[in-house]
Amino acid sequence: MGKLIVIEGVDGAGKNTLARRLVSAWERDDLEVVRIGFPRYDYSVYADLAAEALRGEHGDTAESVHAMALLFALDRRDAVGELKKALSRNHIVLLDRYVASNAAYTAARLEQSADGDAVEWIRTLEFERFRVPVPDVQILLDVPVELAAERAASRESEDATRTRDAYERDSSLQSRTSAVYGQLAAANWTSPWHVVDAHVDPDRLAADVFNQPPRTRKVTP
Repeated sequence: MGKLIVIEGVDGAGKNTLARRLVSAWERDDLEVVRIGFPRYDYSVYADLAAEALRGEHGDTAESVHAMALLFALDRRDAVGELKKALSRNHIVLLDRYVASNAAYTAARLEQSADGDAVEWIRTLEFERFRVPVPDVQILLDVPVELAAERAASRESEDATRTRDAYERDSSLQSRTSAVYGQLAAANWTSPWHVVDAHVDPDRLAADVFNQPPRTRKVTP
């Protein structure tokens, strides 16, 4: 059974760049790695509905914090089989965003902290009811929110297909989400966390997270 490793962070933090560097480091060590990004846009109907809602479609769906959280959670529930298969065939499954993302953004939208009802609702919904695999390690890419916003805006100006959604344009939401992420990491929410910045050595990080002591994954067969 492979290790499930997750990269988390606000929009524009640089998760995709870090993911590529980690994969390169592991592959140099002859490890088999598969990457999966959430939400699974253009693949999952739940993810696409969420994206459309954030662009102003589907009435007032985007205004409902819990409706949006459910769509993102259902995307992961729909991927349980894919995740199990990937874990059985690879040394590492690397995810760009996962359950903690839903917890952080949901809590931030409701202006709650990590110890509020929203985070516990997400944990119970996704890990207990939907039975999505619990990560072995979670990496928080912690960069200044202002820098992340600049990157997201630059990405949008350079690529017409990367239009920022309602969450990405809301600087206050991004700041609150960053704060909740920090609280989740400090509490080692659901699994061990590593907090890194933009200057992290990807080779060192790749070794550290792969050599994290194994844990019992809570997932149904």
